[in-house]
Amino acid sequence: MRKTAKLGILLGVLAIVVAAVVIISRIETKKEDIKNSGEVILEVPPDSVTALSWTNKEGTFSFTKDGSWTYDGDKAFPVDEEKINKLLSPLASFTAAFVINNVTDYEQYGLGTPECTVTVTAGEKKHTISLGDISKMDSQRYVSIGDGKAYLTQHDLMDEFDAVLRDMILDDTVPSIDTAEKITFSGTESYTVTRDEEGKSICAKDVYFADGKPLDTANVDSFLSALKSLGLKNYASYNVSEEELKTFGMKEPEQTVEVAYKSKDSDGNKGSDGNYVLHLSRNPEEAAAYAAAVREKAEKLPEVSCYARVGDSQIVYKITGTEYDTLTAVSYNALRHQELFTADLHEVTSVDIRLNGETYSFVHQKAPEGDAASEEDSWTCLEKEFDAEDFKNALTGLVSDSFTDQAAEGQEEISLVFHLDNEDFPSFRLTLYRYDGMDCLAETDGAPAALVSRSQTVALIEAVNKVVLTK
Repeated sequence: MRKTAKLGILLGVLAIVVAAVVIISRIETKKEDIKNSGEVILEVPPDSVTALSWTNKEGTFSFTKDGSWTYDGDKAFPVDEEKINKLLSPLASFTAAFVINNVTDYEQYGLGTPECTVTVTAGEKKHTISLGDISKMDSQRYVSIGDGKAYLTQHDLMDEFDAVLRDMILDDTVPSIDTAEKITFSGTESYTVTRDEEGKSICAKDVYFADGKPLDTANVDSFLSALKSLGLKNYASYNVSEEELKTFGMKEPEQTVEVAYKSKDSDGNKGSDGNYVLHLSRNPEEAAAYAAAVREKAEKLPEVSCYARVGDSQIVYKITGTEYDTLTAVSYNALRHQELFTADLHEVTSVDIRLNGETYSFVHQKAPEGDAASEEDSWTCLEKEFDAEDFKNALTGLVSDSFTDQAAEGQEEISLVFHLDNEDFPSFRLTLYRYDGMDCLAETDGAPAALVSRSQTVALIEAVNKVVLTK
């Protein structure tokens, strides 16, 4: 019994050793099958390709080239050929970092059910490329090209072929607008803005005018910046129908913007000039529901779909509500100066101030030209120099709450007449009247202008009192 038991034990140990040898042998064989490569496994010149398709988790997308590229699913789809060439570019010389020979189990590399399959036809040759898992060892992707091998590639083709149809569209573009010579608004707001660097305004920085009235250059430039940065990427329709135009509110757009512009090339030289037209609108039914909810003071307001269209393009884009609001906030009052005093304070020679039945004169003396940088302008009242910072801050802080043409009926709070070193505008009058507990009414040069926060008016009065009541 003892001999038999020992023999059994020895046979068992021998079996384990043999199994281990076999396993190790297989592992060594497998190791021998994985080799450094660096070889080019595919060379497909992009200009030789006549058909391209790929299948990823989002679907299958197929394109054919017959002179130009078209989408097989709809010939009306505007294909961006540069984007097709970008997909094909890595295949011009596709290199493997490692090669695994004699593959019998593609599933272990994620190649049994690939994450993406790419089919490329060039002349008489058709290449099928399967993209599998990412290697845990070196974060490279397993690839098969149907030759019985598997490859690890440093360049991950999923960087290109995770694309969907939307990524392949030839989008409309916003031109390089360096100078807007004229902006024409039509629709909800209808007027024209012209650029005139010789135009007359109390603010020397004003270059945009509407019917001769100055606009705030910063506000117009901000609008143009929003226009130029509009992301025309998310199309609602790439071949818009008449019915869709109605749905998108584009039969009669709520707002149309036309910009006559000048541009420069990359070297700063004069480039092409042109006109850029952008239509903006909302889904009419959704907009009506939103307006009704606002009137009814609903707790939750419904969503409204907003759209943009470049000229007569067949593409209509969906834009955000914020983009729509920014690009349609183009009334004269929205683009004009919100500040009531817009002259350069350096041009002020004196200010006559009427407050509480008394009149005071603030005299401004500029520092002589050529003096040291530390030399500052001086302000005096009753022949006594004072620090004008609070006064200047309160003055420039007068900002319109809302513009109005309503005549003043309340008591005068403060009146200021500015004398300016300006041939076109030698003086400017600003008067603030009591309106209600929250606002004062401002008149500029005798004409009603705006409602101003009472707190801002009080700040100005206090700044003046600080000067005139100080002994």
